[in-house]
Amino acid sequence: MTNIEDTPTAYGNRSVIDPRLLEVLVCPLNKTVLEYDREKQELISRAARLAFPIRDGIPIMVLDEARVLDF
Repeated sequence: MTNIEDTPTAYGNRSVIDPRLLEVLVCPLNKTVLEYDREKQELISRAARLAFPIRDGIPIMVLDEARVLDF
């Protein structure tokens, strides 16, 4: 049985991503750890300087969909 707090849920325009998923996802370019930006709904790869969007609670881990970071 799935606990409701553990499932991705939409709150307005924001989604909550499953924390267990964040533990296993890595950057597809260099396999480094990702940071979750709840406000922007993105997964950030500082090493690759890319931000991967999260749409409807689903991380889009495709390089063509990533936004280049300028920090």
